[in-house]
Amino acid sequence: MTDLASRLRRAPRPFDTDRAHEARAECGWASGGLAELIGGTAGCSPFLAGLIGREAAWLEAACADPEAAVEAELASFDGLDAAALAPRLRQAKRRVALIAALADLGGAWPLEEVTGSLTRLADAGLQAGLRALLAPQVARGKLPGITEADLETGAGMCVFAMGKMGAFELNYSSDIDLICLYDETRYDEADRHEARAILVRVTRQLAALIGDLTGEGYVFRTDLRLRPDAAVTPVCLSMGAAEQYYESVGRTWERAAWIKARPCAGDLAAGGQFVSTLRPFIWRRHLDFHAIRDAHDMRLKIRDHKGLGGALNLMGHDMKLGRGGIREIEFFTQTRQLISGGRDASLRVRGTVEGLERLAQAGWIEAGVAEGLTTHYRAHREVEHRVQMIADQQTHMLPSTEEGFARLAAFMDRDAAELGAELTERLEAVHELTEDFFAPGGAGEAVPDFGRETTARWPGYPALRSDRAVEIFDRLRPEILKMLSEAARPDEALAQFDAFLAGLPAGVQLFSLFEANPQLTRLLVDICATAPGLAKYLSRNAGVLDAVIGGGFFADWPGCEALRSELSDRLARQPDHEARLDAARVWAKEIHFRIGVHHLRGLIDADRAGQEYAELAEAAVAALVPVVIDDMARRHGPPPGRGLTVLAMGSLGAGRLGSSSDLDLIVIYDADGQDASDGPRPLAARAWYSRFTQGLITALSAPTSEGKLYEVDMRLRPSGRQGPVATALPAFRAYQQDEAWTWEHLALTRARPIAGEPALREEVEAFRRELIAEKARGTSVRDDLAAMRARLAEARPAQGGWALRDGPGRLQDVELFAQSLALRAGSPAREVPAQIAAGREAGLIGEDAAADLTEAAMLMRRVQCVIRLLTGGGAPPERFAEGGERLMLRETGAEDLDALRRALDARAERAEAVIAQALQGDGE
Repeated sequence: MTDLASRLRRAPRPFDTDRAHEARAECGWASGGLAELIGGTAGCSPFLAGLIGREAAWLEAACADPEAAVEAELASFDGLDAAALAPRLRQAKRRVALIAALADLGGAWPLEEVTGSLTRLADAGLQAGLRALLAPQVARGKLPGITEADLETGAGMCVFAMGKMGAFELNYSSDIDLICLYDETRYDEADRHEARAILVRVTRQLAALIGDLTGEGYVFRTDLRLRPDAAVTPVCLSMGAAEQYYESVGRTWERAAWIKARPCAGDLAAGGQFVSTLRPFIWRRHLDFHAIRDAHDMRLKIRDHKGLGGALNLMGHDMKLGRGGIREIEFFTQTRQLISGGRDASLRVRGTVEGLERLAQAGWIEAGVAEGLTTHYRAHREVEHRVQMIADQQTHMLPSTEEGFARLAAFMDRDAAELGAELTERLEAVHELTEDFFAPGGAGEAVPDFGRETTARWPGYPALRSDRAVEIFDRLRPEILKMLSEAARPDEALAQFDAFLAGLPAGVQLFSLFEANPQLTRLLVDICATAPGLAKYLSRNAGVLDAVIGGGFFADWPGCEALRSELSDRLARQPDHEARLDAARVWAKEIHFRIGVHHLRGLIDADRAGQEYAELAEAAVAALVPVVIDDMARRHGPPPGRGLTVLAMGSLGAGRLGSSSDLDLIVIYDADGQDASDGPRPLAARAWYSRFTQGLITALSAPTSEGKLYEVDMRLRPSGRQGPVATALPAFRAYQQDEAWTWEHLALTRARPIAGEPALREEVEAFRRELIAEKARGTSVRDDLAAMRARLAEARPAQGGWALRDGPGRLQDVELFAQSLALRAGSPAREVPAQIAAGREAGLIGEDAAADLTEAAMLMRRVQCVIRLLTGGGAPPERFAEGGERLMLRETGAEDLDALRRALDARAERAEAVIAQALQGDGE
């Protein structure tokens, strides 16, 4: 403290310093750094001068160890009744405020320790006061069912610290904002009215105990008006009633208030549970950009009400609510937390500085913005403290006279002109950093004269049924129409945007998202101009746009294992099974959309997109299998025996899916001689695994509030629809070896274990390889395939053109033939090119034939992948949109669509000729 003390003594001050010398003399210290600090402090602040004189003896001892002195004050409340506690609290407030001021002025404590000491005083005072006030009520039996043992938990009542107190940020002369609730479940229903009356009385007494001004001063001014519907509700209400209020009519400012809230006295466990209950209210599942507009409106209302608008004028400027002030930094931080905290739990912190740090770490704001606002916030709080220390006033106003400003500058050991220049620079910097974030854009722009017939329908759409949605959309509309009009085929782009808008169930949140992130509007227009199917997908799943700005959307593909781990972590944080299914759907939709956008933008090609779709599906299945097992185990015990594995068949097994593909799965289990599960309701082993399989199908395909993940097809299991949904390993082995048809062995060439017990997965894969090697010695594969082709040709005749799956030489034909080559060659290869290569290496087809088949399969698969992206899995369009046509030509290298269709037909003819020759010849 010595250096600052000497600087304070030398600083010029245009006021009488006699009081400083008196204060130093009263302390009994003739010289020294601390004496200089105390003298200078007293000279700047009449309030602190009075405290120094009143607590001189205590201060002399306390300065040796300020932290220990504060802790001793907080510990002194124990065991006091209300009458004795009131003066003791006020004396403690004087002492803690004094030592905090000197430690702050002397640079011994950082901001967090200063505000933290004041906050801990408030916590301890409220806890002691609540106990002291409840004790006589309990002794007289006024609270039914409550005993003395319940006093430490507030007889079910919890005091929540809000605002700065909740975040341990109490300023030097702060009031405290409290919400008092009680856990009604602690009382029998018949006793709740009586209990509430007593707790309401205790709440009023507690506010008076802490806040009333007596001859000893006050502890903290207390404000109870942040409670739900404060104009009509009692000062203490039940947690059930509060929860119902927030769920039904809670507003954005109340959500922001609960970011900082924490239980600080009374029943802390019930308070913590209540905060957890409010989590969905505070932290919305989707990115909540609607909060920006609410925060902006709130700022404007505060400015208008306080008359704080206009240019910056330091004299009398409000450091909290004025331009560039503390509240702007807090609003910026809390609004960003509200927007993103539903998705990113790391942002759910109370402190402003910590909130800025977390936002930067997660990539929601730039590190430089966080560092700048943190520096300005600390500096603003220092000024706020000095202003309040001068006369112990709950003020945030800079002095309105030159003499007063000079006094403040001296108190901060600064030259008045230097301090004024610094404050101006900081306030303007804060305003610049925060204003662009809050200020809405787009107002006043001319609306292009484009698509009037279409846009005339928009006011009747569900997304535009609220005044707020219309207000936001009207600001977006000029830019949207401008971008649509600049598309290669404007009418097509407008038609797709119209379909997107018509399909939206609501608009406020999404329009707010677009307003805050203009790059999303450009992406939407690109999608509408290129991929109608993806636009339709967006209208049903608009929440996936959150992922675009959530960080990492355009990063490299993480891979299947990283995806599985990410989803597993997300599912583990959900409260119940239903919430896990919803969370899986939200997550998968975002990744699915990411793949589509990457493909659309040319960041990946069709082949890579197919691989990523397959890895997404594999990760989803692998993460959900343990979830379904845990749900089964809770009721029926863990899996009997060795457990299970999930076998992916078809395209998933081969590691290449389309954007709208179903999943072909088989569940294989090994009860290993165990007859039944061991749990609350045991099940026979076969029944356990059958129910698990049904549960997995439900987890993947049942519609929830978030839709469904995938359609699941289990017809490739042994005996198809007639067989059990889950297959025992011995039965699977026996069936494949002795009963399976050739087409089932062909399907097995693409089978791949993707989830379940690792040892069982390895065993099933080893059996698959052994079986394929064994069946390679068979003689009927070629004849059986020829018969299969004939039946398929009759059931699904060729259509040519963009119909790529059915017909001679088309995808299904080439894939079946490739599978037959792998089976006859005894190869474990799963993908079509690798299976064809295996057939060539085994001498089953020639090199040119293999090239023709591979080229046909790859071209058709690329075209099919693009069509599915553009149409959402529907039939090929009669005419491609301009953007879709460009994508198709980029993927295939064709000159135009007519040339591409001719190439497809030619590839199919060559492939069909290769297959026909191979099936007619001797195969060698």
